[in-house]
Amino acid sequence: MNWMLMPLRRYADFNGRSRRKEYWMWTLFNLIVGGILGAILMGMIFSATARVAERGGVESYEYSDYDSSDSGFSYESGSSTNVDPTMFMEEFSTGGWILIGLLCLWWLFTLIPNLAVTIRRLHDQDKSGWMILLAFIPLVGGIILLVFMLLDGTRGPNRFGPDPKGPGHTDTFG
Repeated sequence: MNWMLMPLRRYADFNGRSRRKEYWMWTLFNLIVGGILGAILMGMIFSATARVAERGGVESYEYSDYDSSDSGFSYESGSSTNVDPTMFMEEFSTGGWILIGLLCLWWLFTLIPNLAVTIRRLHDQDKSGWMILLAFIPLVGGIILLVFMLLDGTRGPNRFGPDPKGPGHTDTFG
């Protein structure tokens, strides 16, 4: 648990280096908290949808075969189900909105520690923290950052500070 909460103790510390263990334990902690809140939210959404269906607020629309020789598209018959939004909002209740607010607050609260621990992780590999901007490259940027987060840091001191795995740094790094 110590490793999971270390980025909160170093909340806005963008200097120095962070081990893989610190980064991945923090990521695991975020996944656990987000997963629990998300699961509760999904349960509330499904429950509200079921209550709307029980009240008769669900409409089914049937659409028939459509074949247009000039467009080349062919649709088979089927159905679509819509939930009355007004009834859904009544059933979703204040608790659901509070939970959505909690998820948003959690995201805002952990934004800076997420950035800081990622930048310190890049520093551990003797890379500039600006490399975090790779995340804005569609598709490949996130994959590149993931690979960087998986790689071991440089041995010994580098331009960003002492090796967090080195002897004598238990005070700073846990």
